[in-house]
Amino acid sequence: MTAPDDGAGPAGAGHPLHLRTKLILVTLGLLTAICAALGVLSHLAMSSYLTGQLDAALELAAGRAGFPGDRPPGDDDDRPSGAVDPENAAGQRPGTLNAVFDDGQARTSALVQDDGSTRPLGPADLDLLAGLDPADAPEELTLSTGHYRVDAAGIPPVPGSDGAVLVTGLSTAERDSTLVSLAVTVAGLSLAGLALAGAAGTVIIRRSLRSLEELSAAATSVSRLPLSSGEVTIPVRVPPAAARPGTEVGTVGLALNGMIDHVASALQDRQASEMKVRRFVADASHELRTPLTSIRGYTELILMSEVVSPSARSALERVDSESRRMSSLVEDLLLLARLDEGQRGEASDVDLTELVIETTSDAQASAPGDTWTLALPDEPVVVRAVEAEVRQVLINLLSNAHKHTPPGTAVTTAVTVEEGLAAVTVTDTGPGIDPAFIDTIFTRFSRADTARSADAGSTGLGLAIVQALVEANGGTIRVSSEPGRTRFRVELPVSQPRHIPRREDS
Repeated sequence: MTAPDDGAGPAGAGHPLHLRTKLILVTLGLLTAICAALGVLSHLAMSSYLTGQLDAALELAAGRAGFPGDRPPGDDDDRPSGAVDPENAAGQRPGTLNAVFDDGQARTSALVQDDGSTRPLGPADLDLLAGLDPADAPEELTLSTGHYRVDAAGIPPVPGSDGAVLVTGLSTAERDSTLVSLAVTVAGLSLAGLALAGAAGTVIIRRSLRSLEELSAAATSVSRLPLSSGEVTIPVRVPPAAARPGTEVGTVGLALNGMIDHVASALQDRQASEMKVRRFVADASHELRTPLTSIRGYTELILMSEVVSPSARSALERVDSESRRMSSLVEDLLLLARLDEGQRGEASDVDLTELVIETTSDAQASAPGDTWTLALPDEPVVVRAVEAEVRQVLINLLSNAHKHTPPGTAVTTAVTVEEGLAAVTVTDTGPGIDPAFIDTIFTRFSRADTARSADAGSTGLGLAIVQALVEANGGTIRVSSEPGRTRFRVELPVSQPRHIPRREDS
């Protein structure tokens, strides 16, 4: 079952995406955007929360290192007010740094180690910390020992200085590790969720679009049915599961079934009308045979036995000519009627090359002014067909090549065998066929007198009979034409090889 094609897609005009693929991709794209937004928002929220905790811890660490300003009343600490001891590691967690600056110069500094001891900061780190302004909010710096969040606070100056600054810092490694773990967790869960959503969405979308695919399959099947002629039935319908009212797809399914029913009814009416016309033509042709034969007989009798004036003789000869033409038309109509009703002769092995020789000889005898050429294989080409019908095909094609071309036209008849098919081509060097007439050239009563000579008085049935006879014998016929070259090609299935004695040419 084919999926509905929605036209052009992002994959290019040559490879459009199916609707279900587009829906899956759009759904996954939206989910990816949502997961990304949630991840970013979660990261920002967690980062803000952890940074706030880090700032609170930073304030506590600064209080442990010293007491900027006056001590609270009742404090029993024996240090004088404003005293700062950066090297005091009591209560400080590993990674905490403290430094005191007087007039921009480092007075003392300490970095708490994992074992609780302290060590001074390097000159490069002190240069970075010396530029901090106590009026600014805490900020983050990258020192030689890692990434830190630091804050500066003013403390009472020592004698002989204008002011002192205490800088306290805490490592952000724990916060950064937590944020990385959060990002990895969110990414992993998002990928797992997208995979699960993609699998579930694929199943759901496929099941949801199954009705639409059934509609597409039904429409495709109807489009491939031969509806142009003959008795036509349309057995294809949209399944009831896809034609339920209440949903968009179900409404379309009901409408499509209604349209198919309407088309089927119209085709049945057309077939009934065609059968009435064909029956009328067949009956009329049968009825016309007898009076036409009588007219021809009485006309010939008068011409042979009575003495009539020249004008009367000319009129009688005209009557005889027109009655013969009408008799030919009636015979063609009867032949088509018999083919429509399946009334045919028995098929047998027919030597195609021999038939071509015989019919071409007859055509040359009736049109000696044209140049007739044969191109035949060395071995007989045998087809399984009704001999009289194949002979009629060749006679009509050769007659057309003579009647619709000027005198002196070269006509070449060739027989070839290609891939199990025997091909007969009749090629003439006439003026060609009007391109506008090519598509309807095998239609009954189709004429193109403006494209070829109108003197022959064609009835427009010759090529229709040719096509009907060829198709009745399991073959095909094609035509190609351009000024100076018109070719009809008939292909018939080759019979199983067997010996057929050829009659000597008379």
